[in-house]
Amino acid sequence: MGLKVFDLQCANGHLFEGWFGSHDDYDAQQARGLVTCPVCQSASIEKKLSAPRLNVGHASEPANQTLELSKIQANMIREMREHVRNTENVGARFADEARRIHEGESDDRPIRGTATPQERESLVQEGIAVVALPDFLNTDHLQ
Repeated sequence: MGLKVFDLQCANGHLFEGWFGSHDDYDAQQARGLVTCPVCQSASIEKKLSAPRLNVGHASEPANQTLELSKIQANMIREMREHVRNTENVGARFADEARRIHEGESDDRPIRGTATPQERESLVQEGIAVVALPDFLNTDHLQ
């Protein structure tokens, strides 16, 4: 599976990369409000023009370097999935549980779950760090 890496920018001017399975995958996640800025959680995102690789004359990248880069990317994704796998899935209670942990009412532990863009924004405004994960890091279907 090849990943598409897009340069993205939120309405507040934060630049970041997004990794997607395809252009259609990006479009579907964007339509569902799942593409958000990792800095401010804004869901108002646009793709920027980017040129990740230019093949100019004899300056093309050797195939073994491309293969090595693919291995590095696959390892990074595997490591990120393992990190996510080691969190507790609290489902739709995510915002409430994050607040309880932040306020010391619940055990401090890594959690994951679902939250609306508004809930994520509210958590950030309360000083609670949250990160929206891309679909390809979803480990719920993995063993």
